[in-house]
Amino acid sequence: MAYMSKEGFDKLRAEIKQLEEVERPEVIRQIQEAREKGDLSENAEYDAAKEAQGKLETKIAELKAVLADAKIIDTSKIQTETIQILSTVTLKNVKTGMEMTYTLVSEREANLKENKISVATPIAQGLLGKRVGDIAKITIPHGQIELEVMNITV
Repeated sequence: MAYMSKEGFDKLRAEIKQLEEVERPEVIRQIQEAREKGDLSENAEYDAAKEAQGKLETKIAELKAVLADAKIIDTSKIQTETIQILSTVTLKNVKTGMEMTYTLVSEREANLKENKISVATPIAQGLLGKRVGDIAKITIPHGQIELEVMNITV
């Protein structure tokens, strides 16, 4: 089961729609165009278009499977006493004093540029269940860091 926000669910549906309604017809057009050029046994354009079609159909099937298995989390029911999926947390690195804010999301929604980290990451795993004031000791590839939980919101 893939937990995700309503926003992530809607984004996934939009991606599937784009693939089915825009990209699929384009690949079909490319296949037909290549087919019109004659002998299919030595037609590289046809082979490439068929391969693209296969990849596209696989991607659509995978995304539909994720969508079918998705469970939307109602953000209005998320508590802010402890850190959980879809919590937005402000943390302070105990050693450097640097503060950072992250939202813990499903792997599918993770995007570091938007400060959204997957609940499957070591940092998120070390934060789950923590409360404001707690210090999480987290092992990362470069050693161990200590992060103090400053704030939890939704």
